[in-house]
Amino acid sequence: GDMRGRLDRWADPPLLVLASLAEAPKHGYAITQDVAKTMGVRLSAGTLYAVISRLESRGLIEPLDSDDRRRPYRLTADGARALAEQSERMQQVASVARKRLRAQFGWAGT
Repeated sequence: GDMRGRLDRWADPPLLVLASLAEAPKHGYAITQDVAKTMGVRLSAGTLYAVISRLESRGLIEPLDSDDRRRPYRLTADGARALAEQSERMQQVASVARKRLRAQFGWAGT
């Protein structure tokens, strides 16, 4: 795709799902709603469920018991650690980028 698409790596679906679950356990639909509302990214159902199964197999999230068919997931300790480390790195890159944009171009985005 175009370069702009490739620069969208911060919007990595696994990261968005982990960030959503950091707030509280949620089922799939609630995750997509939260990600759209708070992070401005729309996840398709197909993407969401592929990501959930990948995160679950890596032990970063786990399903909770549920009486209804919409199964909630929660962040595990490993998931929280992975999210914290990745957020740190993103923060660092963003901070350097903003500082340099201000210095060189007099602005740092909107």
